[in-house]
Amino acid sequence: MSPIRLLLTPEDRDAPERVRRLRRLGVGQRAEAAFDVFADRLAEAVPAPYAMVNFIGVERQFLAGLHMPDDRPLAPAADDGPGRRLPRDHGFCPHVVVRRKALVLDDVRDYPRFAGNAVVADTGIRAYLGAPLLDRTGLPLGTICVADLRPRRWGRTGLDTVKSLAAELATRIEQRGEVS
Repeated sequence: MSPIRLLLTPEDRDAPERVRRLRRLGVGQRAEAAFDVFADRLAEAVPAPYAMVNFIGVERQFLAGLHMPDDRPLAPAADDGPGRRLPRDHGFCPHVVVRRKALVLDDVRDYPRFAGNAVVADTGIRAYLGAPLLDRTGLPLGTICVADLRPRRWGRTGLDTVKSLAAELATRIEQRGEVS
C-alpha cells in the first residue's frame, strides 16, 4: 500500500486583493456574534455538528463564525485566539476559495488529494461540505462550511442549502460595507 501524500494547498492569486477587500468591509479580523449565529443556523439547516464562517488571508484562515457541539469542540469558540486561526494549508476551505465553487467530501479518506490534510489527523474530520462567499465581482471573500467526524452523504439538499446560505451571507457582508 502506498503512503497517502498531502497535496499542497493550491496557489491563491486573489489573496492580496481579498485581504484588502475584507479590510474595507471590516470583516475577517475578529470573531463576531453575528457570524457565530450564522454558523449555528447553518449547522441546523444542513444539519451538521460543526459549521464555520471562514475568511482566508494570504497565510492564515480566520473562523469568524463557529458552531461546535459543547461536548466535542474542535477548538475554543469564545475568543479570537488560536482556536479561530488556522494555517492556510489546514482544511479544505482554501481549495473552495481557489475553485470558486462548492466542494463536497462525503468521506475525505476517499480522496487522496484531501485525506492527508492536517485537519483530518488533528481533528478527526471525515466529511466536509463548503461553498465560497463570492462578492458581486466574483471575488471569493471566504467560505461557509459544515463538517462531521464521521463519513456522511450530504446529498443534493445539503449542497443546495450551503450554496444558498453562502450567497445570502455574501450579500449581507457586502451590504455592511455599503453602509459604513
